[in-house]
Amino acid sequence: MEIRRFGPGHRRPDGPAGTQGVSGQTIHHDGRAAISELAFQRYAAITPHSNPNTTLFIVISGGGYVQVGTERTRINHGEAVVWPPEVPHGAYTDGSEMRAIVVELSSPEDARLLEGAATEVVPARGGAADEQRRRPVTRADGALAERQPLRDEYDSSEGEPW
Repeated sequence: MEIRRFGPGHRRPDGPAGTQGVSGQTIHHDGRAAISELAFQRYAAITPHSNPNTTLFIVISGGGYVQVGTERTRINHGEAVVWPPEVPHGAYTDGSEMRAIVVELSSPEDARLLEGAATEVVPARGGAADEQRRRPVTRADGALAERQPLRDEYDSSEGEPW
């Protein structure tokens, strides 16, 4: 098992040229995607830029503003925006702070994945190691996570204080 640390104490200044007040940490990077955490100070900005990949900007705390092309709108925690490939995009804050997870997809099939038509790469029936085919991924079975206790139900003797 590998634990990847991010957040306070692990960030470095991040963003394209002209970015100010933003720090971040890459959580994962491979040929399929790059996943990073970004922390925006008050009055921070990632200047509009473009890249060749579809990117999801997922706000996990605070809020600010995002831009896609010439359109700008407010975004808050619990919301995400899709930055299409080759379209100028950016983000900034005013008097608040914001933290976001950024998922940059580098697969040429990223649009299909966003639509929910994921596929699995499997060896071809002939068995040759370099031959592959794709098949639809079946829906997984699951259940809701256990309900977390409310503040007045929490027993601080069981661990860290609330």
